[in-house]
Amino acid sequence: MNHLRFLQLDVFCATPGGGNPLGVVFGAADWSPGDMQAFATWTNLVETTFVLAPTVPEADYRLRIFTPHREIAFAGHPSVGSAMAVLATGFAGARDGRLVQECGAGLLPLRVEDGDGPPVIAVRAPGAQVLRTGLDADPGLGALLAPLPAGVLPPAFVEGGRRWWIAEIGSEAALRGWHPDHAAIAALAHASDSLGLCVFARSDSEDYELAVRAFPAGVGITEDPASGAANGLIGAWLAHAEPDGPLARGYRVSQGREIGRDARMRVAIDGDGEVWVGGQAHVVVDGELAWPVAS
Repeated sequence: MNHLRFLQLDVFCATPGGGNPLGVVFGAADWSPGDMQAFATWTNLVETTFVLAPTVPEADYRLRIFTPHREIAFAGHPSVGSAMAVLATGFAGARDGRLVQECGAGLLPLRVEDGDGPPVIAVRAPGAQVLRTGLDADPGLGALLAPLPAGVLPPAFVEGGRRWWIAEIGSEAALRGWHPDHAAIAALAHASDSLGLCVFARSDSEDYELAVRAFPAGVGITEDPASGAANGLIGAWLAHAEPDGPLARGYRVSQGREIGRDARMRVAIDGDGEVWVGGQAHVVVDGELAWPVAS
């Protein structure tokens, strides 16, 4: 029976209870991938991560990320939340306001900015590539989005650490009131080897510029309360499609209200096109797990 340190955090929220939960395990260097998957399946959180010693000197720590169903190379909310856990436990400290995470997507830097409450942590999303655009990019896309008013930009299939279908909706109210065909989203995700569909709408709110909803049916999740990787790909798509537009250098995001959350994210896009997704994360549980491992 292993006794290891375990933290649970709420990520991308101003106060606990509004964001996306994350489990973080320290000390599992002897666990096999099967052991990690079994524990992540049991927690039934959107993601559970394992913080390990880095294998290269440039990194401050190494991260393995698991959904309840499989290991993934990168995700935004696990990266930001795990960085907060690393800082909170003293596993590593920021150097000149930076951390470097080693993960399946390579070496990813994170910015750490002090402020009121927990620091604002932003991860640089992996470089993105637009693979396809338009309603005809997939046979099922048009029917899936047919009930919704079209936005300014066409839908896009974008890859960057993860693959997502991205679609702009012409009305925030329509986006928030949408009851999508989840079976159709799952079929789209599996046919394209992607996480699923992420939709966004521009907003006139004083608190945020985009409202976002994400449906990662490709990993068995109906709707995600806060999606860092998906928001990074939205940022990359906006910078690509509207390089001189009002959102091409960044914006604020509201996500999760439709499932009882109130997640907030900040997306910043550097002049060289690098996309950073950030927000606050709160440690809610700090304790010890007792878990039998098969290895």
